[in-house]
Amino acid sequence: MTNPAPEPSCDSATPEGRALAAAVARGILRLFSRHDIFGITEVPLPNGRRLDIMAIDGRGQIIAVEIKCSRADLLGDGKWQDYYEYCDRYFWAVPAGFDLALFDLPVLWPERSGLIVADAYDAEIIRAAPTEPLAAARRKAETLRFARRAARRVSGLIDSGFMTEDY
Repeated sequence: MTNPAPEPSCDSATPEGRALAAAVARGILRLFSRHDIFGITEVPLPNGRRLDIMAIDGRGQIIAVEIKCSRADLLGDGKWQDYYEYCDRYFWAVPAGFDLALFDLPVLWPERSGLIVADAYDAEIIRAAPTEPLAAARRKAETLRFARRAARRVSGLIDSGFMTEDY
């Protein structure tokens, strides 16, 4: 009897994990751009957490996306609840073939989160994320942080000596 292949993981400690997470992120950003939503990856938050994708739509709503590539990664990570205070809408995102029934578990707050399935070329919203509007002061602060971080990253593309470290 052969052992089944190990489940893929978004573990950033492995090249395969980084590649899988990057492929999912790329598909999501392509989907978002068709809907006038633009985002950046790996966004540090003031609470010490790091979002996989933060995006802003044409109305100024902030969208958070947490990418999960394995059941263990999904069920073993409780820090995602800390992201809700930094967004108007929250999505889970997974690669094709992921067991989507897991996202109906009450512990994952299906009533408060959307679901996206993605690959390197595209993505599809399986469940829309409900809107839970941020307070005006939080929205202003997060929008400013987003804009400055995006500008800093673009400056780094133009000038390789430019300090692009997120802080």
